[in-house]
Amino acid sequence: MNTSIRNERAAKLPANLSRSWLLVNASKPELFEDALRSEADSVIFDLESAVPDADKEQARYNVIRALSSGMSAWVRINAMDTPYWQEDVSALVTAHGLRGVMLAQTEKPEQVTLTAMRLRAGIPVIALIESAIGVENATAIASAPGTFRLAFGVNDFRKDTGVTEDPIALAYARGKLVVASRVGKLPGPIDGPPAATDSPETVFEACAVTQRMGMTGKMCLTVAQVEDVNMGLSPSEEELVWARELITAHEQALHHKNGLKIADGSYLPRLARAQKIANLADTYGLWRN
Repeated sequence: MNTSIRNERAAKLPANLSRSWLLVNASKPELFEDALRSEADSVIFDLESAVPDADKEQARYNVIRALSSGMSAWVRINAMDTPYWQEDVSALVTAHGLRGVMLAQTEKPEQVTLTAMRLRAGIPVIALIESAIGVENATAIASAPGTFRLAFGVNDFRKDTGVTEDPIALAYARGKLVVASRVGKLPGPIDGPPAATDSPETVFEACAVTQRMGMTGKMCLTVAQVEDVNMGLSPSEEELVWARELITAHEQALHHKNGLKIADGSYLPRLARAQKIANLADTYGLWRN
């Protein structure tokens, strides 16, 4: 296998800032290289819902072989109450290219902690919350030792609760994960993916909902969705212009002989927001000359 195929920009991006999380069916190793070459901020080899029970062993072998041969990715492992969880974590202990795991069907904080304890020290765990119980326990899960970030399994949550795909119907669950992440001092949570057949316009609309709710990442099901998600979850062109103008004016005022004059109490919060946008723009390579 090629040992240097990861997209260079994405490989350097800290996972706490990853916008697009590309899920790749682990039973189809022929898809691995294209995924890793893509603009996806993070790539997840999926051992869970994408893989039928009869194919779990072969899919696990595919992942371990890839991660032991120079590839680097996250892995979505099976839920703790399945017979596959123990086999997944045991196999991944020796996978040198493992960046972290996403734990399916997380409902209790101890599930994350025990998973982290079974892996190599320091391997981060994303808690994928997919049920009413998981949402109810989101704050405790976010605060559990080993939890790196929360993610929202929209489709399974809908099956569990019977709610529709209307953003209003899902607002409570999304908001709960956002608040829990803040309480647990985690990065913003990762939203569920658009449908594989969604148009770019629909993907952008879905990203707008994700962003408005305070979530900062989104799963993807196809390589074609990746750049749309990256764009949809990045500062807009208008925000970039506003941030650059405010920061430039601030820097000029600092060097002015009369010094900086703060007009009102909103100035410093606006400046902090502009600096945050500027930092993200630098990280994502968004500034245009």
